Amino acid sequence: MAIVYRIRAHHGMCFSFFRGKGYSGEFTDNMWKMKENLAHNPDVILLKEADDVCAHCPNNQKGTCISMEKVADYDRQVLDLCGLEPGVRMRWKDFEKTVQDKILKPGRREEICKDCEWSELCVL
Repeated sequence: MAIVYRIRAHHGMCFSFFRGKGYSGEFTDNMWKMKENLAHNPDVILLKEADDVCAHCPNNQKGTCISMEKVADYDRQVLDLCGLEPGVRMRWKDFEKTVQDKILKPGRREEICKDCEWSELCVL
């Protein structure tokens, strides 16, 4: 049985820019593993709540992000701009392409997450 990954919608942008920096060694190691796994184009379920990336984030307090209001807004905006709903299941590469076409290429990333502490790392 194939693994289906749970992915916060805004993480569709984060993976495009991830270069090995993160909140902690455990978080960074998990991001590299997730990036490698997603390269095989598995199915993903898009969420606006803690996901398989958040599982290793120090901001995850018992399944809830300490910045929940902020990141939930990022998720909502990504889903809206991509024309998707939370809970949709799709292939990773299809989601990645949609994020590229609807958000990153048109230069809309900053309007979504300009207040993200990692924003300075997000250059194509």
